This record gives sequence, C-alpha cells and structure tokens, in this order.
Amino acid sequence: MIVFPAIDIKDGNVVRLLQGKFDKVTEYSCAPIAIAKIWENKGAEYIHIVDLDGAQRGEPQNIDIIIKIAQAIHIPVEVGGGIRTKEDIEKLINGGVQRVILGTKAIEDKAFLTDIIAKWGDKIAISLDCKEGMLTLKGWVQTTDIKAVDFVKILEDIGVECIIYTDIARDGMLTGPNLKSLEELLDSTNIPVIASGGISGIEDIKKLKALEKKGILGVITGKALYEGKLDLIEAIKVAN
Repeated sequence: MIVFPAIDIKDGNVVRLLQGKFDKVTEYSCAPIAIAKIWENKGAEYIHIVDLDGAQRGEPQNIDIIIKIAQAIHIPVEVGGGIRTKEDIEKLINGGVQRVILGTKAIEDKAFLTDIIAKWGDKIAISLDCKEGMLTLKGWVQTTDIKAVDFVKILEDIGVECIIYTDIARDGMLTGPNLKSLEELLDSTNIPVIASGGISGIEDIKKLKALEKKGILGVITGKALYEGKLDLIEAIKVAN
C-alpha cells in the first residue's frame, strides 16, 4: 500500500481545507517544491497534488508550479483539480506528471472519459468525492443523486484503472476514514482504490492496510502529516 503525502496548492501556497471549504484554509508553506522534496527525502514513493484554485474555478491555475514540482523530484506525482480538457491533461503528462486525476468532467461526460482512457489508460485516475455516498462535483460544492457504488460499474466498463475515493465529511477533520463506505465501494468494484479523507494517525494506516487484499492501492494523507499527528517514515513502514 502506498502512502501519498498530499500537497494542496492555493495561491501558490501549500494549504489544507476543512471538509473542502474554501473559507476554512490553513496555510502550511509558501514553498511547495521544498515540501515535495521533504516528503521525498522521508521516503515517499508518490506525491498527491491538488490544484485547489483549479478545482474552485473549473480550470487549472497552477500547472506551471505543478510541473516544476514533478521535474524537481525523483518520484512520481499525481495531480487533480479543475482538469477538464485533453490539452491540460497532455500538458501535465508531457511535463512529467505520472497520473492525472479527473472528477467533474469525467462524471458528466462519458464520451470524454472514454476517449481519455483510450488514449492515456493507466495515467488517468477518477476522483469520486462523496457526501453520504453520493458523488459531488465542481470542487465539492454540487451534490448529485449518483451513488458511488453504482457509478463504479460505468468506470469498469470504460476501463478505468484507478479510483481515488474521498469522504468529504472526513477530509481535514482528523477523525479517521469512513471505513464502512470505503468497504462498500471496495466490495462493488475490482478497480484499485486510493483512500482519502480523515487520516488521523498511524492506527488509520493500519486499518487501511488490512483492506489491501480487498483492493486498497494507497492512502492520501495531508493534515495529519503537516500537524505532526502522523510520521511519514512510520506510516510507510506500516503500509509496506
């Protein structure tokens, strides 16, 4: 199981939001490249980056700094946040990003997603950001009537190879992941899942590790790392 340190970028800074709310921001650093290098030096195998400005505005706002991060470190990065065009996907992949994460556009436009998967395959992940099991769109501000456990069947048919599942209510709250919803999702699909939201400490890493045989590929953690609740080196040892 891979532990993904999260770097959420807003106005060029590394921040975290509470439950995805843009009026509840904690700033941790003004140097995202330096933060990426810190996580790499601590043994991270992969970095998870979110362009929060992009998620809010519906188009990437921090592509240049994200590409600089990808080129400054020697481990792969995955990136999400407002990515809704083939041109932006291509620019990121050509710039050194290993995996591009799609949300709103992929959920709203099946034909687009089919084309993207046909072209880039395992370089694409789909983000299922959920509120009480229902998918949300547009930076988590719009809740749909689509159940995540139903939507994964469509993703399987299209050939998606990676899902990132976030329980919005848990994100940034340090209350532990929603294991019940996560297990329901794992039981409904054979697509590998990266869990996100609510990691509070090493015990949560252990609980997710126990689900590895059910299809957990990795876990994303942000606030717990930045606030010293979780030690990345210890987390990687447990995850491996």
